[in-house]
Amino acid sequence: MIPPTQPVVHEVNTAVWLTDLTRELDRPVTLGDVPGEAWDAVTRPGVDAVWLMGVWERSAAGLALVDADTRRSFREALPDLRIDDVIGSPYCVRRYEVDDRFGGRSGLAKARTALARRGVLLVLDYVPNHVAPDHPWVAERPELFVRGDDRDLADSPEAWLALDGHIVARGRDPYFPPWPDVVQLDAFSPDLRDATARTLADIAEQCDAIRCDMAMLPTNEVFARTWAGRTGPPPRLDFWPVVLAEFRARHPDTLLIAEAYWDMEWTLHQQGFDLCYDKRLYDRILDLDPAAVRDHLRADLAYQWRLLRFLENHDEPRVASRLPREAIPAAAVTLATLPGATLWHEGQFEAKHTRPPVFLNRAPDEPADPALTTWHHRLLSTAPDVRTGTWQLLDVDGWPDNRTCDNLLSWSWTAPGARHLVVVNLSPTPSQGRVAVPWTGLADKSTGFRDPLRDETFYRDGHEVSTEGLYVALPPWGYHLLAVTD
Repeated sequence: MIPPTQPVVHEVNTAVWLTDLTRELDRPVTLGDVPGEAWDAVTRPGVDAVWLMGVWERSAAGLALVDADTRRSFREALPDLRIDDVIGSPYCVRRYEVDDRFGGRSGLAKARTALARRGVLLVLDYVPNHVAPDHPWVAERPELFVRGDDRDLADSPEAWLALDGHIVARGRDPYFPPWPDVVQLDAFSPDLRDATARTLADIAEQCDAIRCDMAMLPTNEVFARTWAGRTGPPPRLDFWPVVLAEFRARHPDTLLIAEAYWDMEWTLHQQGFDLCYDKRLYDRILDLDPAAVRDHLRADLAYQWRLLRFLENHDEPRVASRLPREAIPAAAVTLATLPGATLWHEGQFEAKHTRPPVFLNRAPDEPADPALTTWHHRLLSTAPDVRTGTWQLLDVDGWPDNRTCDNLLSWSWTAPGARHLVVVNLSPTPSQGRVAVPWTGLADKSTGFRDPLRDETFYRDGHEVSTEGLYVALPPWGYHLLAVTD
């Protein structure tokens, strides 16, 4: 199955989802025996790919090292926490084998088949920076890790671990303290690069797309900044070009997604990734800063097509906990109608407020918001018709005594036989302006604008629209998603 150029990805927390299904059906449910209606629920119209987050074997040894603050977060999210709710982090991988609790490799294969029948891709994780302290490589291949000595362990026990006769660094990035439950791989090691390519190839045999966690950490630039003096000198070639050259020879069609921060998106595109997280857009939308969003969308279109846009994921707070309820549709319309890929998180459509820590296999019971759930499903099914053809950011002007137009964001999509216009008021202020529409041929007729989300159409004088722009007046957090009709 060839991945679409701008896929819509639905992230599902595998452990929590299977626990919910087990409880609903009153029988154990694994990936191999998920009922069809449950697959239908996570592959609603408009979804191109399902990311089964956290299918690999989790580490009991890593879980034993988790700090008190992290454990405290378990009960904050789940006040009735039980011992069997805590199963360890999916990013503390003991082995890249599907956890037996989830149905093992055969169960995953059945899940992939169920998705393929629905025309939906399967996305899985890979963590290039670190592994669990009981990963087989720790005992069998110590040369793959950043290693220290007894003095390091004595001076900084929070940064080092004694394992299998070796002192091994705990995993980290350059800006935060070490993660207590994982050990650091040496990105400069040629042997690790070879092992990474082989591991990725094995994962690719089981899925259609791979999301690489914190993909910027193994790059020469970031790894040298993090571990200067602790490893050999940076190799002549960077990590990902070496790893992916071998990988692409065997799996040219696997979609590669980079979790990326620190303005590393362009670099990771150049090094072989198809898509990178768009954290800048996330921050600017959640900050409700229309000017910053507009500036962000002036970036080169070839670059924007390769971004993965999101409003929440398993690492970020629930959008319903960050924005007023009435602002959520405006943010979602913005996300859903931009060029590039989009990521939607399980529970986001229902306006869930609590993001369960990834260590847990159960989430708190929260009532869904039925109206917002239905609205999200309709948006998702409508967006593919909108996002066709050529995208263009549009100017919105106002008047000297009324600059509320600065709150309005607008863009168009133009394809043969289809024209769409989007206007969003990303503010709590009623806002008015005139949108400079990009189309010719409107001047001699009345022009219809149909709103597929509201099932209504309104008409405007074509001459006025062509010469002065389309007048819009939107309430706080209002939006227009319009198909232009003759």
